[in-house]
Amino acid sequence: MALAARWIREGRRLDMQRLAHELGVSRVTLFRHAGSREELLSKALWLLTQRTLETATARWEAERPPGELHTPGTARHINAIVSRAAGLRRLLDDEPALAMRVLTDPRGQVQTGMVAFVERLLRRDIAEFGLVTVIEPDALAYALVRLGESFIYADVLAARKPDVATADRLQQALLEGVLQPPRRAPQKYGRGRSAAGSAAGSAVGSAVGSGTISR
Repeated sequence: MALAARWIREGRRLDMQRLAHELGVSRVTLFRHAGSREELLSKALWLLTQRTLETATARWEAERPPGELHTPGTARHINAIVSRAAGLRRLLDDEPALAMRVLTDPRGQVQTGMVAFVERLLRRDIAEFGLVTVIEPDALAYALVRLGESFIYADVLAARKPDVATADRLQQALLEGVLQPPRRAPQKYGRGRSAAGSAAGSAVGSAVGSGTISR
């Protein structure tokens, strides 16, 4: 699997016969241990994905300001790494249908692993910063992953140019849109101060001052 992952990273086609030859085993032995070509591709892409997640996490944690959430910054680094992966782009160009089936299969290793990773990030933000969302973390994690896929793989899915910047902004907007603002006690308004003006100031204070939304 490590060799298959290296071939993908280098932009080489995953040829089972050549892979067996380099490993010094027969093609039958390779299939017996690794499964079909698609199964091996899935395992190799998940290995590369795990490395991406580890790298993205390390990069964001090294630069994350105190009080900033873990999820948005890590997601931005994931998007950047995936969009610049030359080997993955080569696979998407050469075998788009197979690549997308493996990368976005809701029952496959890659997407389910990604969703589980993002859900753990969200739950970490909930535990450490008191993040409160109006939908369950697993559903929010799935939405964030699918949103990223739709823009990073836009050239394959919709014949559009991949747009990492828009993916970043929309993921941030989605995350902020499902945050539940803290409840505040009713306020009395004196002369010269409208209820609308007070509510607007309160909303800004809860979004920016509470530290639950990273900018």
